[in-house]
Amino acid sequence: MSQRSVVSSPDAPPAIGPYSQGINTGSFVFLSGQIPLVGDTGNFVDGAIKEQTEQVIANIKALLASQKLNLGDVVKATVFLADMNEFAAMNEVYAKHFTGTPPARSTVQVARLPRDARVEIEVIAQVRT
Repeated sequence: MSQRSVVSSPDAPPAIGPYSQGINTGSFVFLSGQIPLVGDTGNFVDGAIKEQTEQVIANIKALLASQKLNLGDVVKATVFLADMNEFAAMNEVYAKHFTGTPPARSTVQVARLPRDARVEIEVIAQVRT
């Protein structure tokens, strides 16, 4: 049976419900969806979709760093948008951070996100051996 441990970072916002920021199975790290909350305040970042996407990716980076991983280790990302008309703006920010060989990705529009966020991103990263 593989190991299983909770992923957490004080540099990312704490879970706002009965879930973990992420789980490390020893082979993969599964991060819960991140919304644009600022870690030390728990408040939304100011701004529109670009600023919200930057904050979401900052939260993901902090959680990955707690496992000695980075965005290059991400193998799958799922992006949830409140409005698919904001895809291009989100994608511009996303492309700045996921360079080299980007992970597989799905992007979907949803009816509503937690706290009425404009964007939420969840990722799966492969643990380095």
